[in-house]
Amino acid sequence: MSQPLVGVDLVPLARVGELLDPDIGPVLRRFLSTEELAASRTPDGAPDRAGIAGRLAAKEAVFKLLGAVGRPVPWQGIEVLRGPGGRPGVRLSGTAAELAQHAGLGPIDVSISHDAGFAIAVAAATTSRPTHLAGSVTSKGMP
Repeated sequence: MSQPLVGVDLVPLARVGELLDPDIGPVLRRFLSTEELAASRTPDGAPDRAGIAGRLAAKEAVFKLLGAVGRPVPWQGIEVLRGPGGRPGVRLSGTAAELAQHAGLGPIDVSISHDAGFAIAVAAATTSRPTHLAGSVTSKGMP
């Protein structure tokens, strides 16, 4: 019997501004893949702060589905890319893919929205494994 799982995360756009600060170096390369960075640009080539915040929120939301409490977020192993029609899609690799397999996750669906200085993302999947915890887990993976 499969059970639904949901993860959610909220990222302030101001936090992205801090991550883009040239004085702290290319920090976003730790969190976003080359393909994600390329997709996180405005038409004029500037960083899309709302898009970046949405991707970071989606990665955290997906991580919450993996049931890997106490482990570091495998940032590069969770990619949030544009799918058909511009809808966000998730691609897992490495440790993230292993954690998803161990958790018995089915396909992962994400939804991202941003407004009023925040981006929010929800990730959903089903699992064939019994879940023993009720409620939610908060991850503090982003510096």
